[in-house]
Amino acid sequence: MSIYDDYLVGPEWLAGHLTDPNLRVCDCRFTGDPGSSRQAYLDGHLPGAVYSCWLDELCADDIRVTTFLPPPAKAAMALGRLGITADTDVIAYADNASLYATRLWHVLRHYGHAKVRLLDGGLDAWLATGQTLETGQVVAQPVTFRPDTSQKTVTAIELRDRLHDPSLQVLDVRSAAEYDGVTVRAARGGHIPAAILLPWDNLVDHAGSYLDARRLSDRFRQAGLDPAREIVTYCQGGIRAAHTAVALHLAGYDHVRIYDGSWAEWGNDPALPIAAPLPTR
Repeated sequence: MSIYDDYLVGPEWLAGHLTDPNLRVCDCRFTGDPGSSRQAYLDGHLPGAVYSCWLDELCADDIRVTTFLPPPAKAAMALGRLGITADTDVIAYADNASLYATRLWHVLRHYGHAKVRLLDGGLDAWLATGQTLETGQVVAQPVTFRPDTSQKTVTAIELRDRLHDPSLQVLDVRSAAEYDGVTVRAARGGHIPAAILLPWDNLVDHAGSYLDARRLSDRFRQAGLDPAREIVTYCQGGIRAAHTAVALHLAGYDHVRIYDGSWAEWGNDPALPIAAPLPTR
């Protein structure tokens, strides 16, 4: 089994395994609000797929500042509703390069469930190979999901205290405009000091599939990332950061963590240092 098989499946593989008894396919599309996202699912989804809205189920209840991961009890309820147990092989997909599917991947991995993969290329790849959709809602048989709570997220305090740690590199996967402070999505614009910029969408091809491992490795090396060092990814709210974390794993980077609070937390806290945005022209 290759590293690809640990994190991704293709549409042909998935089409041949939809009836596997321990397989759970999850539609994670998000169109901007929960109502329209659910309607998009109802209008057409992969056969047998259940729906998961990250903003409703896979976040802490209080999202006024940022979209932190859900606490264990909420995660257990949401994942149990999806029919996920320790034995379940989860395949998550969305549109737009399966971007929002990486939130389910992040939550499951954080709570100790490693048997989760993404549909590479997402819904677009599925349709491009001539596969069909079904309409309506699929309801999974509720089960008990027992989260492993030993995992620890990267907090703002830990990151602040380690900004000069030579064993750590911080990777900003937002757009260049966000990084430079031209686009401001918090009280302050700019980026975390010493953070390396590599926008998340530089790691996928025109069809939304991840680049192969060699090209990913080249992109990361050209950006200055060292596979021997710990890498912490961040974006605005943790979604793009999770998508890039998968890419890092595909490229053979073993020490990868996600800063859950991301810029929505960091940029809104005046006590945290920032690299000043570019001067206004």
